[in-house]
Formats: sequence, C-alpha cells, structure tokens
Amino acid sequence: MELLALKGVSKSFGALKVTDDIHISVTEGEVLGILGPNGAGKTTLFNLISGDVKVDAGEIEFNGRSINGAAPFQRCRDGIGRSYQVPQPFGAMSVFENLVTAACFGAQVPEKEAWDIAWEVLQQTGLQRHANTPAGSLTLLNRKRLELARALSTRPRLLLLDEIAGGLTEHEAHELVDELKRIKQSGMTMIWIEHVVHALLSVADRLLVINFGKTLCEGHPEAVMQDAEVRRVYMGLEA
Repeated sequence: MELLALKGVSKSFGALKVTDDIHISVTEGEVLGILGPNGAGKTTLFNLISGDVKVDAGEIEFNGRSINGAAPFQRCRDGIGRSYQVPQPFGAMSVFENLVTAACFGAQVPEKEAWDIAWEVLQQTGLQRHANTPAGSLTLLNRKRLELARALSTRPRLLLLDEIAGGLTEHEAHELVDELKRIKQSGMTMIWIEHVVHALLSVADRLLVINFGKTLCEGHPEAVMQDAEVRRVYMGLEA
C-alpha cells in the first residue's frame, strides 16, 4: 500500500529552485534511502514533507489524502515523525522527559500512556540507563539515539531520518544501524537521508539520488551505486 506520494513537487527560494518536479512513491514497510551532494535539496525535501516549508507546486499525499495545507503538528499527529540533522532535544530536561513530551504532544496521548510509550522507546533505542540524564549532557551517539527516540515516541507511521549517522565513528554508526534494522523489522516505513553510504546501503530497500533538486537516479541500491552518472556526480568518479 502506498503511504507517501510526492507528485511534481517544486520549491524555490528566490531565483534558486531547490526542489524541481520531484516524484516519489513510498510503500508501507519500505525503507527509501536518499543520496545527493551537499546543496542538492535533500533536507528541503524533508521540510516539505514535514510541513516546515510549503510547496510552491505539486502535491504531497500521505495515507491517500493531500497534506499540502496541513501544519507540521498536524502531520506529526497524522503519523509523520522526523529527526533533525543537528539534534534538537530539550537540553535541561531528562531523556525520559523528552520522550514523554514527544508522546504527549506528538502522539497526542494522555500522560500515563506517554510514560508507557517513553519506557518502551527507551528500551528500543538502548537509552534505558540514560533515562534520568539531562539531554544536554549526552554524548553525540546518545544525542542521535535520543533524536531517533523522540521521533519514535510520536508513534509515526513514516519516519524521516536526516543524516542520523553523520559525525559518528564507524563503530558508533554500526551500533545505530543495528538499531535501525530492528526498527525496520517491526514494519516501520522510513525515508533516510545519509552521507554514510555503507550505513544506508545496509538498511535501504531502494535508493533515490537527487542533484540540483532533480531526480538523478532511482532504483535498487546496487544498481544505483553502479550508475555512471551517480558515480560521477556523487562520488567524483569517472566511468
């Protein structure tokens, strides 16, 4: 079943066209990986899906209906959760409090149910022993985990991950990938922007490469990574 569809979506900032006639279809339970050089329009694409930025043209449909006019909080409550490239926790609040807040306001559940959700997500993301730690004092890996955990606490049907492995060591990235594999096995639908290619390839079912706001290539991960134009534009390799 198709969960998300972008149909001819475009966005400009002044004379700069950041997203240019993008068409994307994501089915339930699928993990779509997105690659592209810096400035290709990847994060803007997420901002359009989450509602942080409005489309200039085209249609975004979620669960079979248009969400073009929906505010970000409405999209979150409808089932679109996201992480940010730079973690944005409430630094003075504990990890547990961050998750309870996400569940109360994102999933719109009563506080008692939010506590249950928060505890479940702590276990799911390996943050149990940091439950009472102020979020602002976490290591980078655990801030990334918390960013993931906050998104999961909103009870999403679609999870948007923006460079969640960025800045991590190879060992830390592998730890995070193992957690994402378990989340994928639960049936979660994900769209993941990432520059750590080996991490993305180990989870994604399909890859989309964009450049200058346009689709460059899309398909099975192995075929996409062997595409001559992708190798030239993204990896700087001549065929």
